Amino acid sequence: MRADAIRRVVIVGGGTAGWMAAAAISRVIGDMPGLSIELVESEAIGTVGVGEATIPQIVLFNKMLGIDEAEFLRETRATYKLGIEFVDWVRPGHRYVHPFGFYGLDMKGIEFHHFWLKGRSLGDTTPLDAYSISAVAGLRERFGHPRADQPGSPLSQLAYAFQFDAALYARFLRRLAEANGVRRSEGRIVAVERAPDSGHIAAVILEAGTRIEGDLFIDCSGFRGLLIEEELAAGFEDWSHWLPCDRAVAVPCAPGGLRQPLTRSTARAAGWQWRIPLQHRIGNGYVYSSTHLSDDEAAATLLANLDGVPLGDPRPLRFTAGHRRRAWIGNVVALGLAGGFLEPLESTSIHLVQSAVARLLTYWPTRQFDQVEIDRFNSAHITDYRDIRDFLILHYKATERADTAFWDYCRTLEPPPGLAEKLAMFRANGRIFREGSELFTETNWLAVMVGQGIVPGGYHPAADLLSDAETLSRLDHIRRVVAETATLLPRQDAYLATQGCALA
Repeated sequence: MRADAIRRVVIVGGGTAGWMAAAAISRVIGDMPGLSIELVESEAIGTVGVGEATIPQIVLFNKMLGIDEAEFLRETRATYKLGIEFVDWVRPGHRYVHPFGFYGLDMKGIEFHHFWLKGRSLGDTTPLDAYSISAVAGLRERFGHPRADQPGSPLSQLAYAFQFDAALYARFLRRLAEANGVRRSEGRIVAVERAPDSGHIAAVILEAGTRIEGDLFIDCSGFRGLLIEEELAAGFEDWSHWLPCDRAVAVPCAPGGLRQPLTRSTARAAGWQWRIPLQHRIGNGYVYSSTHLSDDEAAATLLANLDGVPLGDPRPLRFTAGHRRRAWIGNVVALGLAGGFLEPLESTSIHLVQSAVARLLTYWPTRQFDQVEIDRFNSAHITDYRDIRDFLILHYKATERADTAFWDYCRTLEPPPGLAEKLAMFRANGRIFREGSELFTETNWLAVMVGQGIVPGGYHPAADLLSDAETLSRLDHIRRVVAETATLLPRQDAYLATQGCALA
């Protein structure tokens, strides 16, 4: 046993981020000799708790925790998610799906979309969505698990995530964490003690006078950043000039409308509205720019566009797009909203917590807190945010909308250099590149660039290895197989019922 090993971990704040950290750390290294994990939260302090949609990486996180999927679905009132449908983003009346999984199949060693682009040049106007089993099944309210044992079937190309009640997920993770030995302390932190020699956080003091010491502190205190910002002054990189939406209003409503395994994003006059169908309700919210819309107008627009009776009053949120300049300082690591915020357009909030927790476990420190490792963590943290930022900006930049001042601003903004390069390469010949290990793959970029109406001027020359007739024949065959396979899948409601779920 190393003499300088971390003995006491203190997680400041609960919610989704805090309990994800507690569950993961206790699961992976909770058995280290002498290690204690304590989470401090106050019931008097609310959590944001509106991020109910996820991306496929959550499936891996749940498996790592040993979670039974059927139990998880029941306990969090979850539904499945095969992608995101974007409505009115290019122009009013236009829609497309950003699906999980893949399109068609590669041929002659060339990505499928080059053959699709060639087909377009030959007069085939079939949308790209028709070649994705996730998009086709999602729009038809159907779901099935991926079938790796059927490599020749479109089912092998399925990928999925979940839509769930964030508060119930945090409660579910709390039970797992406490079963693994995590201790929860109730109370509001009123003071912070620093070690005089190192400047590290030595302890937090609760309102009742309780003093909680720690070697490693994980700040999950939300936008406030109690330790990382208020105490350690990490600084914040503001990206609101690229992502001008700075407010949201959220309200759940009773179930109604289609029960698709899809999150929906509908463009509005000064932002966009989310729709996240759960088993017992629909989560709704309007993310908007306060420069272009008043709070009252946003709430009225949201309430006028619900599929069911509202189940409460609209709840306002304020935020700034960006990240802490340093998410790890000394013996404090910031996770979740304490580390930064990017609007939930592509459901990345929970993934950013998951990614940071995994990175923390990789660089799990000793009480020496090696600065080289901390610098590496911080660099990767910024890269995660930057890559997602560029992907989000794409949705706003690539639009034909000119009907409001907000969309004029977005359409004409100067994109970051990395995004500008991606757009230039795709517009030329449909080429897509992925930077290192960035979250969004070539398929993700393809889905949104095509979906947002960007039309390449050409395709990979090797697509001409197939004759024109053969290209059109193969495209027709692929989309027919995708459509037929989707029809054979059960409806999501029926599939959830087999997992013991009771839908409202």
